[in-house]
Amino acid sequence: QVQLVESGGGLVQPGGSLRLSCAASGSIFSIYFMGWYRQAPGKQRELVAGLTSGNMTTYLNSVKGRFTISRNNAKDTVYLQMNSLTPADTAVYYCTTRSAAGSSWGQGTQVTVSS
Repeated sequence: QVQLVESGGGLVQPGGSLRLSCAASGSIFSIYFMGWYRQAPGKQRELVAGLTSGNMTTYLNSVKGRFTISRNNAKDTVYLQMNSLTPADTAVYYCTTRSAAGSSWGQGTQVTVSS
């Protein structure tokens, strides 16, 4: 099993930036996908960005060019750099991994974009 701890959420003004971090521990050797989902009130959870073990990335159309997912293998941490934030990005952001042991989820971190 993989354990995930997220950090970096908060309140930011429109146009601002935040960086989310997700530290993984446990059975990390078998992880083949790491990603970030988000869920806004009254909406379904959606995949924001994903990164495979082969360094392939995928992004939600609305965040392309603004968000960047990356991984620090030495720290077993995945990041989501979010720039040019808008109120539409307000949501709880969840880190997730997929491995031979199944899927794991973090506890979620709130991102609020408001003036």
